[in-house]
Amino acid sequence: MTDGGLWTKKFPDQYLTAGRDDHALLSCTRSLSSCLPALWLCDISTAPIMFSSAVLQIALVVLVTGQQIYVPAEGPAARPACKHGCHQGEPSFKFGQFAYTMSTTVRTATPVPSPTATPTYAPPPEQATSLLTSPSYTTWGKWNPTATTKATDTNDPYGEAAWTALWEHADPPDFTDYTSVYSTTVSPTPIPSSELVLPPDNYFGPTDCYNFPEGFSFGVASSACQVEGATADHGKAPTLQDILVRDERPKDYVTNEVYYYYKQDIARLAAMGVKRFSFSLAWSRILPFALPGTPVNQAAIDHYNDVINFILEQGMIPDVTLLHFDTPLQFFGDNLTQAAEPPEIGYVNGGWANETFVDAFVNYAQVAMTHFADRVPVWFTFNEPLLYSSNGRSVYNVLQSHARVAHWYREELKATGQLAVRLNNNFGVPRDPHSEADVRAADNFNSFQLGPFANPIYLGEDYPESYKQTIHDHVPLTADDLAYMNGTADFIGVNPYTATVVTPPAPGDAGSILDCAHNTTSPFRPYCVNQTTVDIHGWDIGYRSQTYVYITPTYLRSYLNYVYDKWRHPIKITEFGFPVWDEASKPLPDQLHDLPRSIYLLSYLSEILKAVWEDGVEVTGAYLWSYADNWEFGDYDAHFGVQTVNRTTQERNFKKSFFDAVDFVKARGVQ
Repeated sequence: MTDGGLWTKKFPDQYLTAGRDDHALLSCTRSLSSCLPALWLCDISTAPIMFSSAVLQIALVVLVTGQQIYVPAEGPAARPACKHGCHQGEPSFKFGQFAYTMSTTVRTATPVPSPTATPTYAPPPEQATSLLTSPSYTTWGKWNPTATTKATDTNDPYGEAAWTALWEHADPPDFTDYTSVYSTTVSPTPIPSSELVLPPDNYFGPTDCYNFPEGFSFGVASSACQVEGATADHGKAPTLQDILVRDERPKDYVTNEVYYYYKQDIARLAAMGVKRFSFSLAWSRILPFALPGTPVNQAAIDHYNDVINFILEQGMIPDVTLLHFDTPLQFFGDNLTQAAEPPEIGYVNGGWANETFVDAFVNYAQVAMTHFADRVPVWFTFNEPLLYSSNGRSVYNVLQSHARVAHWYREELKATGQLAVRLNNNFGVPRDPHSEADVRAADNFNSFQLGPFANPIYLGEDYPESYKQTIHDHVPLTADDLAYMNGTADFIGVNPYTATVVTPPAPGDAGSILDCAHNTTSPFRPYCVNQTTVDIHGWDIGYRSQTYVYITPTYLRSYLNYVYDKWRHPIKITEFGFPVWDEASKPLPDQLHDLPRSIYLLSYLSEILKAVWEDGVEVTGAYLWSYADNWEFGDYDAHFGVQTVNRTTQERNFKKSFFDAVDFVKARGVQ
């Protein structure tokens, strides 16, 4: 047992209804508040079974124990409750007149209804921009490394020549090898009804009887560097993502060309009935020179205004992330090779430890919010900040940046929308939940991933010990820091793709966790645990994908309990998705019939409902990653999307999983 009852589940009292004569009637009422998991051989609503008090006590033990992990049991698995009662006796056989019949009901997707009104969440841009200090606006062109004509405005520190020099300094590899399909904004065309016919139903699927709470946000997500393309068009400056992939793997220069294709993509989402679209802005497109006092790119302001307005015109709602891994290169200075140096904490050095980063990020956020916050109800400052934190200073700078933006958003802009951070955490579960050492390892892993940001922001508390004892250069948080950071997010944004099995570095030895923390050369750093995907009985933790993701829905429910009990704020799942194994090599019809992804999405959504109704966890939204197959940081074969993308023509096709997920939430009350 760890904090918040990590390895046991809460069990609602209403599942057990007392009967007369010291008996208890165990029943499933099929209502939203008390639908019991299937534990019987027949439907007890048609064949009620009366239990003695002694049997009831045994049932209670079984029910509670059944929520734990690795519960010894014998015999076949319990059957779902039969809908038509218990069948007794022998079947009867007869001949009939055979006829071919349709085996599916043909339905089409229901589009998002046209908007009737557009709420506002901040003053309009013409009023809000007065909060900025004398901003200047200009435009730049498109970088062409083979151009023979050079810019002549060399005396302008922010002119075309200076902007071109940014790209020449970056020297992105193989840039001229990539060509795009589009060079201007694509006008949207109606989605043919033939594309919106729902696929055949799954034979097996969730059997829950819950609805999502009122106001639950369901949508799809993306990020600028993974879908926009047009990486050197209309004044955009180079970012970390333009230089990281230096081998033969695909680059981010073209991707899905959403910079030009956004209207058609948004129209497709609206036609499917998706209400929320979460996307990120490109900092280096809005402020090519990144730092305070440098010109704003008018073309970028116009572009993102049009994106947001078109989302609203389609009856949808935009959620915006300020930074999703595409840090401007200015924070690496003259030595860009440091971007590839191994970080102490995350996967990549995001440049956030730079002494100019906090002021620059806050300025960028202010520019973006003064122009767009009147129409955007939800803002995220950072996506998965731990993964691009290089050291303790990086973490501290993220916390300072987020807190300053939150205070400015609420106190200066006086905006009424919501603001949060999107945190990463592949939930760590102990290989043996009866092993104190394995449970300790799981707690160390989870607290390190979430706590450095969640503790100060949601609780006003210091970093967790797992972080402080491992990251020796962490910046101490003062009482003033904690008071300033506390309460600067309205909910917890998490990206819980999967679970991972953990043990201490030395199996069975909890002390080896601390040994690792003190040893800066340990291969188990920074989490100081051993991660695997195999449980104590030799089974994979779930069905495997193309990447690190496994289908682990029951662990998602445990994870939601863990996060909610520990940090005590509503939870919004800001990303979850599944790249089907070897999908990229399949013919298009097989890519579209992506049953493993449907199983992943529907099982996760079903476990969210159980966490809400059975455990009392406040989950307020869930966003599929991604709305279409995209660039996965040097990889096009990891298909996370619910639409295919033809890399030659940019044509999109809806996958079965997209229909299944939308149909699931619509059937359960999401508008």
